Amino acid sequence: MQSKGNLTIAISTAVLALGTAVYAQDKYALTSPGGIAFSDFRGYEDWAVVSSARTDEVLKVIVANPTMIAAYKAGVPGNGQPFPDGSRIAKLQWKPKKSTEAPFVVDVPDVFSQAFVIEKDAKRFPDSGGWGYALFNYDPASDRFAADPSPSDCGHACHVAVKAKDYIFHPYQKR
Repeated sequence: MQSKGNLTIAISTAVLALGTAVYAQDKYALTSPGGIAFSDFRGYEDWAVVSSARTDEVLKVIVANPTMIAAYKAGVPGNGQPFPDGSRIAKLQWKPKKSTEAPFVVDVPDVFSQAFVIEKDAKRFPDSGGWGYALFNYDPASDRFAADPSPSDCGHACHVAVKAKDYIFHPYQKR
């Protein structure tokens, strides 16, 4: 009788693991309508912080891949040089909440909402200064990402305002 119980537990565990694997999302399989693959940003969770920003609705942390960080450290774009192809930057956005633990008033990240990503590839994106833009929305209820069907948040239209800085708003902040 004991071996039947163990077998039932083993089968139940295998079925549960298989069900979890079937429903787990591979966010890196997503591609935006503009052709930006989320897989191009694999590892963004560990990229270096460039800057942060805040609106009334969103806390933002801007991170960049090693190619772009090296360019920043070499003086781009302040030295008049453009970021090299292969540069990637992501603006990660959370809804804020008031900290209940800090002894002072401070907003902290609450629910993750979006990853706005930009990549430099002059051949693929010649009409937008070499930059491609995409927005991947996160739904906490389903724990899933989805490529936003819109052209990509504000995309290139917003970034024209900083054309002189190779279309990038955020400087690499002093540490």
